[in-house]
Amino acid sequence: MKRANAMIDYQPVILPSIPDLHRIDVYEQHRGYQHIRKAIGMTPDEVINVVKASGLRGRGGAAFPTGLKWSFMPKETDKPKYLCVNGDESEPGSFKDRQIFEFNPHLMIEGILIAGWALGLRAAYIYIRGEYETWVRMVEAAVKDAYERGYIGERMKQTFGTDFAMDIYVHRGAGAYICGEESSLMNSIEGKRPYPRVKPPFPAQYGLWGCPTTINNVETIANVPVIIDRGPDWFKAIGAEKHPGPILYGISGHVNKPGVYELPTGMLLTELIHEVAGGVPGGKRIKMVIPGGSSMPPLRGDQLEGVRMDADSLKEVGSAIGTAGIMVMDEDTDLTRVLTRITHFYKVESCGQCTPCREGTGWMLKVLHRLEHGDGASADLDLLHSVASNIEGNTVCALGDAAAWPVRFTIERFRAELEAEIRAKSSHS
Repeated sequence: MKRANAMIDYQPVILPSIPDLHRIDVYEQHRGYQHIRKAIGMTPDEVINVVKASGLRGRGGAAFPTGLKWSFMPKETDKPKYLCVNGDESEPGSFKDRQIFEFNPHLMIEGILIAGWALGLRAAYIYIRGEYETWVRMVEAAVKDAYERGYIGERMKQTFGTDFAMDIYVHRGAGAYICGEESSLMNSIEGKRPYPRVKPPFPAQYGLWGCPTTINNVETIANVPVIIDRGPDWFKAIGAEKHPGPILYGISGHVNKPGVYELPTGMLLTELIHEVAGGVPGGKRIKMVIPGGSSMPPLRGDQLEGVRMDADSLKEVGSAIGTAGIMVMDEDTDLTRVLTRITHFYKVESCGQCTPCREGTGWMLKVLHRLEHGDGASADLDLLHSVASNIEGNTVCALGDAAAWPVRFTIERFRAELEAEIRAKSSHS
């Protein structure tokens, strides 16, 4: 893998330092809505091939190649085709998409329009989680402005001189983590209980209202206009070879400067923590880092050296990039308490459709409560590991894995620390 570009050399393109960029007039002054014009000058297949050639991978968790996902949409169909932009962003440790909603919403909208041209869409839905009321209003205002300018809807035909037109709708979720799963999201939009769907069929064949549908993350779709503008070679030259481009790192926890930072993929994890985020308060040692939001397998503080933030590098060390939400925990962190809080979240957010997830999360939480209050024993770690292992891989969607991985991998990688915590709490109970 080639080394990521030096952070000093990188200039943000998703969240550039341009005042008032959320305003449509300011966005237009900086070549806004010119990228869709360029895309319309290409054939839909050419647009898809450019996205493929760029190497853009999904920024919502699975890091699936975006151009390949687009190519799954059928070209010939009697049914309308849809795009869902997943802005549910409910993963603990993830807080990047709302930065786009707030500071550069028109880039996302323009990405949606380019996807619409490439995929032959009739409409797109921007799905935003219920707690994001402020950001919902911001996106609604941006969409309204784009309609008034003739960039969305029937007036597109006059604006761009083509027969292509599509609508964009902002859909408010009800604040359920499960709606971040693509099929749950579609059920929610349809007004149904958001149970995940069994696959196959996949959304490209049977999505919204039984019609072909593509689901992309907010950050993913926001990368599309800059790829069309600057070309796939420019994009590929940024960051990790097999996972290129800029990415929004959300760094939180025990760091001096938490926040969202747009930098190339493939950055050293230690560089992001110590140089970008200002290091750990008090110069304390790092005990644990979760590199991609709470559901990803944690890493020990002593295994961070040389680890880079891209999908392939993190896979090599037994974790995953997820949403690039880096959660840093120092040497004083109570791991039992961390696991209790994470497990409580997944128990509450489980939709209850699958028995292993519905029941297993509850049993893990009971055991963890016992450990946290000094009533447990080392053997409970084996019980927890067993329950987590029986949840993993046995549910319709990945929420079961999300609940199981923090528990299983923390036990496997921090066994000695957890046993020490159990002994200390038992002696004080």
